[in-house]
Amino acid sequence: MTAQSENTPPTVLVVDDNEQNLELLIAYLEDVECETASAMDGPEALEYINKHPVDLLLLDVMMPRMSGFEVCRRIKADPHTSHIPVIMVTALNEIGDIERAINSGTDDFLSKPVNKWELTTRVRTMLRLKDLTDKLERTLAYLNEIESQIQEKARQ
Repeated sequence: MTAQSENTPPTVLVVDDNEQNLELLIAYLEDVECETASAMDGPEALEYINKHPVDLLLLDVMMPRMSGFEVCRRIKADPHTSHIPVIMVTALNEIGDIERAINSGTDDFLSKPVNKWELTTRVRTMLRLKDLTDKLERTLAYLNEIESQIQEKARQ
């Protein structure tokens, strides 16, 4: 379930239809210990996520072909990808937009223009939470396996 193994840095997928915004976000992430990948729209992001492990998604809202709201909804609805944290990055800042982002499943919300310090802090925090969640899931799976083995031996 985890995209990140013990020895590899986490992967952040940055999705924005504006190439300058994309380049700026990726440049900001140079200060964070992570690999970055990029997509120019929602369908490209979903395709990437289905083929590659991703630990965090930085997602623009207003994009052609598919909004960030819809991309987030699809990611969170799929059991294979629902564990991926999503930070929506958008120029929208009305309460209704924030509610819509939350209702689509976003884990956090940043308004444009993005402050580098705020972005890197939130990304680091989300990656740390994702890593801890992944470790907890691996531990629980291990404990379930041990419990099954004990029950099997008890039946013998």
